[in-house]
Amino acid sequence: MTQPILIMGATSGIGKCAVEDALSRNLPVRAFARSADTLSAEPNLEIAAGDARDPHEVAAALKDVRAIIYALGIKERLSMLWQEETLFSHSTRILLDQMDNVGVSRLIAVTGFGAGRSRDAMSTLERIGHKAIFGKPYADKSRQETMIMQSETDWTIVRPTILTNSKKTCQYRVLRSPSEWRMGMISRRDVAAYLIDAATRDIDVKTDVVLTR
Repeated sequence: MTQPILIMGATSGIGKCAVEDALSRNLPVRAFARSADTLSAEPNLEIAAGDARDPHEVAAALKDVRAIIYALGIKERLSMLWQEETLFSHSTRILLDQMDNVGVSRLIAVTGFGAGRSRDAMSTLERIGHKAIFGKPYADKSRQETMIMQSETDWTIVRPTILTNSKKTCQYRVLRSPSEWRMGMISRRDVAAYLIDAATRDIDVKTDVVLTR
């Protein structure tokens, strides 16, 4: 039997779309999230309720998987303007340690345009507005990206631009060169399609990309 793809953050946003996309291709999926037990049973779907900040639960979720898609997110809230965010770096440190322990190497991590070195691709106005609203979460996403790039995993960092709930089109651009990186829009379903392609075809290994329409 084909090993499953582990999707972390499987019950909302891009993670939920990635689960749907993988199942539409008849691929086995292990859906990991604190609320994963609210998902409906489906063929090829394995439910793994757990907390990404718990090393034991992460280790259990990693057993016998072929690849990990990290698509954790946070709910936008007023307090994120001043509260330090640590979810992304904390959970990624745990994930990388457990991946090393169990011998899984393929990791596709969703961050966002404005994290890491993609911040330099923003205009001055974009940087000012982005920092004012998303400064704390994206500072943590940048820490997360550094951890991943310094790891021994076969990583891909995926930075979507502004997300929409539009349908899947598969007419999106994968911008691999920093000289091409720019702001734009893309549907969550198109991001999900790329993630599943990356997990199954091993594309863009050791590469950080920007996705836009």
